[in-house]
Amino acid sequence: MKMKKIMLCGIAAILSCAAIAQDEAKNDSVKGFQFTTIDSLAITPVKNQKNAGTCWSYSGLSFLESEVLKKTGKVYDFSEMFVISKTYLDRAEKSVRTHGDVSFAQGGSFVDVFYCLRNYGLIPDSEMPAGVMYGDTLSNHSELSAMTDPIVKAAASARKLQFSPDGEPLWKKSLRAVHEVYLGKVPETFTYEGKTYTPMSFAASTGLNPDDYVSITSFTHHPYSTGANKGKGFVIEVQDNWRWGESLNLELDDFMQVIDDAIKAGYTVLWGGDVSEDGFTRDGLAVYPDMEAPDAPGADQARWLRLDRSAKGKELSEKPLPQKKVTAEERQRGYDNFETGDDHGMHLFGIAKDQEGNLYYLIKNSWGVTGKYDGIWYMTPEFARAKTLNYVVNKNAISKAIRAKYGI
Repeated sequence: MKMKKIMLCGIAAILSCAAIAQDEAKNDSVKGFQFTTIDSLAITPVKNQKNAGTCWSYSGLSFLESEVLKKTGKVYDFSEMFVISKTYLDRAEKSVRTHGDVSFAQGGSFVDVFYCLRNYGLIPDSEMPAGVMYGDTLSNHSELSAMTDPIVKAAASARKLQFSPDGEPLWKKSLRAVHEVYLGKVPETFTYEGKTYTPMSFAASTGLNPDDYVSITSFTHHPYSTGANKGKGFVIEVQDNWRWGESLNLELDDFMQVIDDAIKAGYTVLWGGDVSEDGFTRDGLAVYPDMEAPDAPGADQARWLRLDRSAKGKELSEKPLPQKKVTAEERQRGYDNFETGDDHGMHLFGIAKDQEGNLYYLIKNSWGVTGKYDGIWYMTPEFARAKTLNYVVNKNAISKAIRAKYGI
């Protein structure tokens, strides 16, 4: 009886060790990231900007759609093409007035979305959907730009312009006509849910107020918006900020704190920054690894530099890596040497953590339902700290202390 009991205990121990070994083998075989959502705010479905440099419109309207969702619970799908059409015409006019010193391009900034909201209104996507003018459901502005760029260039370089009898420059009439062919005609009135609206009355009906929002940045080549400079911002010097919109300049830690406070308070953030880094992978990660850490993928720099971006992205996606927390001086250097620019706009709507407890921001992209996470990116705070150019947030999302410090 005693021998039998010992044998049973021995068998149990062997089975237990086998189970532990099996679990360890299973854990060793797990690669990549396992994310757990901590906080996720309401957003509308992911869209696809396709072949058009119009992330600023897609992300900006996604942000406004979430603002209405939070305020009223109502779901809207605003027309990106309406905002794009109005913005392209305005940018063309400024390019002509400055004889081409202001570039004419598909890019834009978040200020364009809020300028449109204030001055032109909004319309539902059903009134002016993407691609409909050429039998598609997605944008392709390559041919559009090939048509409109020469018109703007010719007008900007002309010694004297011709005008129609109603006083409008002929180049502008021509440009509007091309836009109508490719983007659709901007409606003067339309019916939505049984009511007739103009773009301005429709925008007013949503409850959105452009005065509720502020653009925020953090750089050292201008004074912070404190002290004698309290409440004063500056124009971020990038080409797509052609309306010369100003952003308040916060100290770096406060700059990051506002993002965290906004999510905790139930407000999403309209994010703009640089995505040209190797750490911004094409399958849903935005990481800023410390390349000097012992287990960094770039520890063998010669090998790392030989890899193409796809291979680098695959390696960065294998496991969580130590992240580098940049200083204000390092962040400024990235901007000054053109490593940090206005590449892309996206919509930040939540916070998650990986299997090691590291935090990430949830980011809605506008590249379609693609990648490992169906169009959602996971961005480390360190990436945001280093590569954010600016963001827009509802003023009510900012703590009283920071609002008082910066005159918001």
